[in-house]
Amino acid sequence: MQNFIDDFDSLVTKTPLSDGVDRRDFLKTALGTGFAAAVMPVAAQSVLKTDTSGLTAGEVSIMVKGQKVPVYRAQPEGKSNLPVVLVVSEIFGVHEHIADVARRFAKLGYLALAPDLFVRQGNPASYATVPEVVKEVVSKVPDEQVMGDLDALVAYAKENGGNTDKLGITGFCWGGRITWLYSAHNPKVKAGVAWYGRLVGDKTALAPAHPVDIAPNLTVPVLGLYGGKDAGIPLDTVEKMKTALADGKNKSEFVVFPNSGHAFHADYRPSYLEADAREGWQRCVAWFKANGVA
Repeated sequence: MQNFIDDFDSLVTKTPLSDGVDRRDFLKTALGTGFAAAVMPVAAQSVLKTDTSGLTAGEVSIMVKGQKVPVYRAQPEGKSNLPVVLVVSEIFGVHEHIADVARRFAKLGYLALAPDLFVRQGNPASYATVPEVVKEVVSKVPDEQVMGDLDALVAYAKENGGNTDKLGITGFCWGGRITWLYSAHNPKVKAGVAWYGRLVGDKTALAPAHPVDIAPNLTVPVLGLYGGKDAGIPLDTVEKMKTALADGKNKSEFVVFPNSGHAFHADYRPSYLEADAREGWQRCVAWFKANGVA
């Protein structure tokens, strides 16, 4: 564990921001910068910052059925044939924390791609509350659209330095649910890591299935990282998912952190729990390596 902590500290540093920093400094328009209004105030003292030294990092775009989809891309500078990790955001979109996660992967030798999967429905960063973000943006995003955007992103990766025979996906909250679904959707995925993604839910036209529904036929190994105190994802739903997975031939696993609630990896939020976030990251990286994404 100590070796991991040393490696983690070499990748990231805490951003030296004062508690009195202006809200406007966080609300940027460029992909991968700033934070959503709904998460203000940001816990500035714990925000981690991974530099771009040795990396090619910034916004690129892909075209999907005539729609330009922005993507935050990070990879080792001048390298090719890289393992690929898709990084799927929370409901707040591709903000600074998600971009930083992509840079962390890039520092480890990955082509990391974080797409703006809400681009057609709106900008989550512009809404002041979580209920508004969900109502005005997230609830309008069809799963089918998301799967298509991620398929296009994999095709982009293959043509731009990525080795899609070594394809992984990870996501947080909303993106954790998508991680489960995309791991079932695309047989090219070697492994997934879902951070506190919802597992059960009502079926709708836009969300016709949830992770528990696809579990019996899931063949891709997914690591689920969940909080024991997560009020939004009760542990009985984790047990339901485990039971559903047991019906199939699958090597997925769960790690439940008993002291953590939801969003324990989100270093910019009060929910952040540093010890569990670090261990979760260690397990994430190890999971990818053990399952052919390295």
